[in-house]
Amino acid sequence: MSVFGALNRFISRLDSDVHNERSGPGFRGTFGFQVLRNKNHEIPIEPWYDFIIGINGRQIDDPDSHLFATEVRNCAGSTVTLTLWSAKGQRVRDLRVPVPTPSPTLGITLQWTSLATTDDVWHVLDVIPNSPADMAGLLPYGDYIIGTPEGIVHGESGLGELVEDYLSRPLRLYVYNHEYSVTRLVTITPSRNWGGTGALGCVLGYGALHHLPLPLTEPPAAPGDTLFETARFSDEETRPASSQSRPFSPNNDMYQPAPIQGSSEFLVPAAMSVPPPFTASAVTSPPISRPGRKQRYGISPSRAFDEYFKESEQKSKEEDFAPAAKATPPPPPPRIG
Repeated sequence: MSVFGALNRFISRLDSDVHNERSGPGFRGTFGFQVLRNKNHEIPIEPWYDFIIGINGRQIDDPDSHLFATEVRNCAGSTVTLTLWSAKGQRVRDLRVPVPTPSPTLGITLQWTSLATTDDVWHVLDVIPNSPADMAGLLPYGDYIIGTPEGIVHGESGLGELVEDYLSRPLRLYVYNHEYSVTRLVTITPSRNWGGTGALGCVLGYGALHHLPLPLTEPPAAPGDTLFETARFSDEETRPASSQSRPFSPNNDMYQPAPIQGSSEFLVPAAMSVPPPFTASAVTSPPISRPGRKQRYGISPSRAFDEYFKESEQKSKEEDFAPAAKATPPPPPPRIG
C-alpha cells in the first residue's frame, strides 16, 4: 500500500503542475469564493462545485466579501463578469450576469476557501452485492463521495476514520453522480458483520486519478437504446427507434436469408448476390501442349500443398545430411595381414 500511496502522491503533484500551467497564474488561484447557496435560479452557478476566482477580468486575492459586494453594486444596471472555476473537470469559464438596479445583489452565499477542498472526493469503483454500500444504493464508476453533513472529512484516511466512528450507526454522505450530474444524500450503515470485507463493502479510489470529471451532456442510454449515434448518408432512410423496432417475423423481408444453392453451406444475406458453388473443376486447368517441353497438368490445391511439403521435407533432410531409410550401409574396413 505504501508504494501505491507514494505513486498516487507523485501523480497528484504532476497533475497540480499541469493545471497550473494550463490555467495560468492569472486565472487559477489557490483560494476563491466557494458558492454555498444560489437563490437566483437564472444564474447557472452550482453550489459547492463552483468557485468565483475573478471579477471583471481581475483575479480575486482579497478574502474581504465587502469588496466583492461593492464591485457588484458598481455594476448595477449592467452586467458583471465572473470568472468561475468548477470542480467538475477543473475548468475555468467566464459568466456574464446582469445586475438589477433596485437590488444590486446576485442572490448567492459565498465562503472564502481553498480550491483544494474539492480534492477530498472518493470514487466508487466497485460495489459488492448485499453489502452496506449496495443496500444504500451506491453505483460503481458513476458515484463520487464528496462529503458528509456530519462534519469535515479531510485527507485520504478521513473517510475511513469517519466510517469507524459510525459503525452500526446511520451515516449520511453526499454523493455526486457524473453520469446524470446530480447530487444526492445517501444514508449508509457501516458494519463489520455483513458477511464480506470492509465496513462499507465497496472499493474506493482517491487522488489525482479520481478527481471529479466533466458531466455527461446526456444521460446514458436505457437498455435497448443506441448509445452512440452513427454516421448516416444523406440518401439513407432513417431507422426506427428501438422502442418502435419491428419484431421478428418469418414473413419479414429484412430477416429472409438467400436460398442455398448447390452444395454450399454458407448463408448469404438477401441484399448480396449468391456466389457460384465451389467445385474442383473451377481451379483445375486443362493440359497445355508446348513444343520441346513436357506437358503440365493442373492439380487441385490440396495436392499441390502435399507436394510442396514433401519437397520442403526432402530439402531439409539433404541440408541436415540425414541418411535415407533404405540407403546401402558403408562397407566394412579392410582387414590388416
